[in-house]
Parts: sequence; structure tokens; C-alpha cells
Amino acid sequence: MTGPEVLVAGAGGFIGGHLVADLVGKGFEVRAVDGKALDEWHQRIDGADNRRLDLRDQAACNTAVDGVATVYHLAADMGGMGFIESNKALCMLSVLIDTHLLVAAQAAGVQRFFFASSACVYPTDLQTSPDNAGLREADAYPAMPEDGYGWQKLFSERLCRHFLEDFGLETRVARYHNVYGPRGLYTGGREKAPAAICRKVIEAKLSGSDAIEIWGDGEQTRTFTYVDDCVYGTQLIANGDVREPVNVGSAELVTINQLVDVVESIAGVSLQRNYKLDAPLGVRGRKSDNTLVRERFGWEPVVPLATGLEATYGWILDQMTT
Repeated sequence: MTGPEVLVAGAGGFIGGHLVADLVGKGFEVRAVDGKALDEWHQRIDGADNRRLDLRDQAACNTAVDGVATVYHLAADMGGMGFIESNKALCMLSVLIDTHLLVAAQAAGVQRFFFASSACVYPTDLQTSPDNAGLREADAYPAMPEDGYGWQKLFSERLCRHFLEDFGLETRVARYHNVYGPRGLYTGGREKAPAAICRKVIEAKLSGSDAIEIWGDGEQTRTFTYVDDCVYGTQLIANGDVREPVNVGSAELVTINQLVDVVESIAGVSLQRNYKLDAPLGVRGRKSDNTLVRERFGWEPVVPLATGLEATYGWILDQMTT
């Protein structure tokens, strides 16, 4: 083969940008592709072959995979809960990228195809209590994922499986659990809870306000995964021998109120919390069960929430004050 040996699809996104930076730093030849204009990318890494291609189009996917040995597919139209609950059709249309990229990869003789899935594939009836015991990979079936985004991810997981079975394309799948960190969106409607809370606390502190708005009652629970752990786990799974989906998520379960506690401690403030009970909330409780990733890879995410939030808060503060 000629040309770059690695393609990162969705390179202009938050996780994709971090992945490209890590791969380039390790000496890989990386073709970085995204549908957004280059000046809208979260990170544009020097040393990568940065290209704008609309991967919803089959011809663009054919161009993207030409000459590469490994595909990291992270491209999707998505955001935080406020976005995915209000844009179900847009989220599901990402299946065009998934199908066209798989077809192109199989035709081009790609050796390994990684697909970034989501914890949103898990049945909503297993996530009705904040005291979630942990979602095992096998819990995805019988299927009843989050509407829209969750169905798109679950369908494409199955498509990866059948491309492996029918065509011999070595596919690997990770289910991401609430990834956060510096260089992500923190405003505009697509941001996720950690970045949104950091922004709200910073806005309150800068304006002298003594209150912030919290979506829901603050007792809904999640496990939040720092982006460095996500990037490490992505490459571990992509290069491993586990052909079934694998969770990539922290096991540190916290309520949204506890998340706010940590951010307030970093900021050195204590704020009144105004709860918006009619806001989009998603499931009541979600936790990653890391048994499989520990058993098969001897690893699980290690960055504590307080450590990751301190880095995230510092980066967002810099963006809002400079």
C-alpha cells in the first residue's frame, strides 16, 4: 500500500482531534478527514494529511480510505443530551457515513476498521435508577436503545459484525461512556454535561452571580471518561483481538450534583442551584461495567474525575477569558 497508513474519520471532532494528535506523536502517517471546514475543527494537527470530505457520500469515502491500512471511524452528527433528544433524524442519518465507509474499506482492502459506538446503545429500561450497577456489553440485547442516536449506533455495530462475518473485514467496536476533556465544545447546544457545568460555573464566577441552572434534579448519575483514557482505550481495542463491542468508560459513578460539587471546588465558589426539571435528561442512571476490558486487556480508564475536570475547567476558563 502507498500513502498514509491510518485514517481518522471525524478528525475535526473533539475525540478525533485528540486521537490524531496522539497518533502523529507516535510517528504514524495519519490522514485526518472531516466534513467541517478546516478552520472549524477542534484541533488541526500539523503533520497530519488534513482533508475536508463529506463522508455521507460514497465517492468521498472511497477517496478517504484509498491506501490506508487502518480506519478509525469516529465521524457522527451528535452532541450532548439536549442535542440528541431534539435531533433524532439528524443523528440517525450518520448511518450514511457508517455504511459508505464500511463499503469503501472492504473494497479497498483495509486491514482493520474501528467503529466508535456509544453507551446510548444500552436498553433504557436498565437505566431507570440512579443506583446503576453497571452495564455489561451483553446487556445491549434484547435491544431498546435511546431513540435516534442509540439506534443508529446499535445498527452500525451490527453492520460491523456482519462485514467481519461475511467479508472478512476485521472490525472492532468500542462503546464510549460520556467522554470529556479540554478542546471540546462548551457552548452552543452540543456540549455535554462536564463542559456545560464548567462553563456555567465560570460564567457565574465572572459575572458575580450566586446561582447556576442544573438540568433535572441533579440526582441522575453517570460515569464520565477523560479523553486521554478514551484515546488510549480506542487504540487498545482497535489493535486487539476482541471482535465484540467493548466498553470504554470510567467506573466512577457520580450524580450531576456531585459533578457540580467538584467543579465548584476547582473554582473556589459555592453556588445556588436552580433545577430545570423539564430539561432533556436522558436515562436516570448509567455506569460502565469494565469487567470485559479488564479481563481481556488488563486495563480500564484510570483518570479520576477531579483530575480530568481540573484540566477541562482550566482550558474552558482560558477560552472564556482570553
